[in-house]
Amino acid sequence: MGLEKEKSETSIIMDEDEFSRSIEPILNEKGPEDAEPPGRDPHNINAHLKVGFEDVLAEPTSTHSFDSVWIGSHAAFELVKFVIYRLLSALLAVPAAFLLGLIFAVISCVQIWLVMPLMQSFMMVLLSLQTVWRSLTDMFVTPFFQSMGKCLSSIHAKITED
Repeated sequence: MGLEKEKSETSIIMDEDEFSRSIEPILNEKGPEDAEPPGRDPHNINAHLKVGFEDVLAEPTSTHSFDSVWIGSHAAFELVKFVIYRLLSALLAVPAAFLLGLIFAVISCVQIWLVMPLMQSFMMVLLSLQTVWRSLTDMFVTPFFQSMGKCLSSIHAKITED
């Protein structure tokens, strides 16, 4: 009834394999603070634009400029590339996105509401025309080419050198 000084031990019997399977989902869960930001180019559409200083400027081993010149030009290249890209994207990104959104909206609307219904209508009409065309071809064109093939198959050519 009073305070008991005995310690009780609790143990769970699990195989090592079972333990790792049960804890794995807990370890793989990431909280909102651990989540990585989504990539801005998930399909690598612009993989060819990943250009660095070494891809543009390179000095062979036989000719090197001063180290300070090389480091300064590297810093200037990266800084100008970064600043100009940010400036141009700040000025042009919203209008370009608006214009491209408008263009893709018009294309989608025309495709959905005009092109596809017209194509389906033509396919319905062309199905009956296909039957008529096949009949005409079977009646006139096929016999003509079969008879021409039989006539021309009896011709044998022999090439001799003089």
